[in-house]
Amino acid sequence: MQSHADGILTLPGSVIAIGAFDGVHQGHQAVIQQVLLRSEILGAPSVVYTFDLPPRTFFSGARMLTTMEEKLDRIARLGIEHTVVAQFDEQYASRSSSDFIENLSKLNPLEIIVGQDFRFGKNREGDITLLERYFKVRMMQPICCSEGKHISSTRIRQLISDGEIQQSFNLLGWLHAHTISC
Repeated sequence: MQSHADGILTLPGSVIAIGAFDGVHQGHQAVIQQVLLRSEILGAPSVVYTFDLPPRTFFSGARMLTTMEEKLDRIARLGIEHTVVAQFDEQYASRSSSDFIENLSKLNPLEIIVGQDFRFGKNREGDITLLERYFKVRMMQPICCSEGKHISSTRIRQLISDGEIQQSFNLLGWLHAHTISC
C-alpha cells in the first residue's frame, strides 16, 4: 500500500472510502471490503482517505483506539492500494466543503463510499447530499454486532472505559487488539 499526504495523489479513477477509521473495527472493515469489491468491478485503484488526528480526537479529545501507524498497517493488511492521510488540525478543520470536494476531484472518484453520518467541511457544512452533486456516492448502513447494536469507535471506547475489554476486542475484529491505548 502506498500512503500519501492530502492533496498529493492524482489518479485517473478511483474508488474511495472516507472516514476516521479509528481502530479499523468490523464496521470499518465492511466499508473497506466494499471499496475493494467496487474497485475490482470498476477496474480502478482502491483508496482510503483518512485523518491524523481523527476529527473526534481533535475536537473533543476522544482517545484514539490505534496509532496512525497501526491504522495504516491494518488498512494495508485489508488490501487497499492507496491511503491519503489528511493532517487534521486547525487549518484543516477550517476548510470549506467546496475545498474538500475540489481536493477529492484529483482522485477522479468513480465511487465514494461513506457511512450514513458522513459530514465534511468547516462546521460539518457538507453532507452526503452535497457530495452526491459531484460524485457517485454509496452510503453504507451501520454494521451491527450479533446483539444488534451498531459497531462504532465511540462504542468501543465506552466498552474499554467500562472494562469490557474482550467485547471491545470482538468488535474490533483483530486478533492482536491488545495495542489499544486507553
